[in-house]
Amino acid sequence: MKFIGKINREIYKCITDNIVTDEVIITDERVQHIKERHPNDYEQYFKFMSDILESPDYILEANKPNTAFILKLIT
Repeated sequence: MKFIGKINREIYKCITDNIVTDEVIITDERVQHIKERHPNDYEQYFKFMSDILESPDYILEANKPNTAFILKLIT
């Protein structure tokens, strides 16, 4: 389990009001999933993860409860 950063819960209320912490972690299982299903994405984008979560350009509701797609333009 790795600590990624903190979020502003106010801006994520568009997905759910039921956010109990502002701390974001990623499990080893999710890291492995990313590496297997999205080759090179983890290595290329993980260094931006904290910034993406703290300052997203878009937050879109996903098809699973309490889940979102967080988008940010990285140049």
